[in-house]
Amino acid sequence: MDGGVLRLELDGEALTPTANEVYDLVFGGGETFRGRACAPGKTGGISFSRYPARLIMALRYGDGPDGAALYAVPSAVAGENRIDLPGGGQPDIDQVIVGSRWYPLATGALDHVNQQLGRTGAKPGRALSLRQYLELRKMAGSEDWIEDGTGEGKPPVPAELEQRTEEALVSFRGTLYPYQRDGWRWLTYIWQEGLGAILADEMGLGKTIQVIALLASPERDAAAPSMIVAPTTLLENWRREIGKFAQGLRVIVHQGADRSGDYRTLCDADVVITSYETVVRDSSMFAMIDWRIVVLDEAQAIKNPDTKRTQAIKALRRRTGIAVTGTPLENRVRDLWSLTDFAIPGYLGDLKDFESRFVNDQAGAADLEPLVSPIMLRRMVADVATDLPERITIPQAIGLSETEAARYEQVRQETLAEYGASGHLVALGRLRMFCAHPMLIEQGDWSLDEAMAFTKTRRLVEIIDEVFARRQKMLVFTSYNRMAALIVRIVRERYGAYAAAINGDTPVPDRQKTVDMFSDEAGPALLALNPRAAGAGLNITAATHVVHYNLEWNPAIEDQASARAHRRGQTRPVTIHRLYFATTIEEVVNDRLELKRDLSGAAVVGVAGTENDRADVARALRISPVGF
Repeated sequence: MDGGVLRLELDGEALTPTANEVYDLVFGGGETFRGRACAPGKTGGISFSRYPARLIMALRYGDGPDGAALYAVPSAVAGENRIDLPGGGQPDIDQVIVGSRWYPLATGALDHVNQQLGRTGAKPGRALSLRQYLELRKMAGSEDWIEDGTGEGKPPVPAELEQRTEEALVSFRGTLYPYQRDGWRWLTYIWQEGLGAILADEMGLGKTIQVIALLASPERDAAAPSMIVAPTTLLENWRREIGKFAQGLRVIVHQGADRSGDYRTLCDADVVITSYETVVRDSSMFAMIDWRIVVLDEAQAIKNPDTKRTQAIKALRRRTGIAVTGTPLENRVRDLWSLTDFAIPGYLGDLKDFESRFVNDQAGAADLEPLVSPIMLRRMVADVATDLPERITIPQAIGLSETEAARYEQVRQETLAEYGASGHLVALGRLRMFCAHPMLIEQGDWSLDEAMAFTKTRRLVEIIDEVFARRQKMLVFTSYNRMAALIVRIVRERYGAYAAAINGDTPVPDRQKTVDMFSDEAGPALLALNPRAAGAGLNITAATHVVHYNLEWNPAIEDQASARAHRRGQTRPVTIHRLYFATTIEEVVNDRLELKRDLSGAAVVGVAGTENDRADVARALRISPVGF
């Protein structure tokens, strides 16, 4: 026996019989071998099987030069022992010894394997490209000779990328957690392979910063601009985050009436930030550009493949498409088809073929998972909790729509006319109320759809969508009881989930009862809380997400409110979302909170009528979203 192949010694000469020759000698009663007398004798402890071994191509990584090698291995019919085929599956191999037992290979099995591999350009024992890996994963659905031995169902990141660190990113300024660094490397690998992916990390794990690290890579200098497509509510946040972590990137926000009509203007940028609606309106101009990377934030926006929005997005010419979403599959498996069809067009076939293959149920999703998992990076907070702080804070600057900005400016001018440029804290109340929701200062009845159309409310609903998709619970703090009532109404009517409010009108004995009902709820649930009535004394550790819908002047009030969920007894990381409108009074409030935290470590700092307080009030009256 040599390398798993049987050797026959005849008249002092070592010969290699074929599988048919061995079979004839052992089971067929043969007494001659190639015309020479041969009586079976010593077998060296080898036993012989009448039945051929099953040939398997096992997709593995970790041993190859690039961490992704392909091996041909036979498997015993009733055993788990297996051995790599000698020579990486050479065509003249037709037998194998597994342990101490000899097996023939099925006639033509190896030829079939090599022929099928030839369709992908892969060879046994050679490193795989990601494209080859994906083709083999697709092939595995109809071929029983392929098995995935990768464990997580993802190809590896090549060794040279593993050795890179964020210091190699010329324009990136920030610190990545280990799992974020892994995500950046993986996205870089996807880009280098000329493919696309779905970044589906759970909310709070920093999908934005991983994408910015990718966009800031040095390779961008010789490439076309990249595009970020996001809901209108998040355009300003993307601009600010890029400015914070990648100041070297030239950024253009292409949105609104003042946007350029000349595509060459966009080519001067490294990153163009725009909205889904603008992609539809300006599709002909965007079609003139070959985009380096197109990133879709809140990519569930294209889950319906029949909409003009989805069709316009998929028509963008791009080297790489990255779909960013915390909810890759919301209602139907076709949601995931649409995202995948953006990331790698045609990978799952056309929609009609897809729906005929994958039923919209749990079994269909299970069948789909092996195909999609290699191009989807999805980590949960619980999976990377050791890398995370106990509290994840996400400040999110939101931009008012043009109509909302004009109305805000009108309210600001009215306030200035009434109180003067120096202003007064009370005078800012109307501006703060407007930033919570215009219905708080305007008369008339608002339908649910009209109320949800307001930019900040729409962003809150996007957060609720993702939290509830994970069947988690959340707290939303707002100073305004009418706003809390609207939030409760949205949750009950849109999701059919448990929702309740606690404010100053809630009897003290009833407050804990409400918390208990919230905590005992089996599914997702929401409490809308007034920070002054429910911001202290209550233990609400059933919630893992806290949203500060409108910010308070006093950082202690906000921090005490957050501590309702982030406190002793909480066993999971808590994500704190802080929503505020850019270039409005809310930005002044946010800046003040951050400054006070830096100076006093979140000590109790109120408005004491000092010069600094009056300066904040005056600035709040001067700042305007119009013209930005």
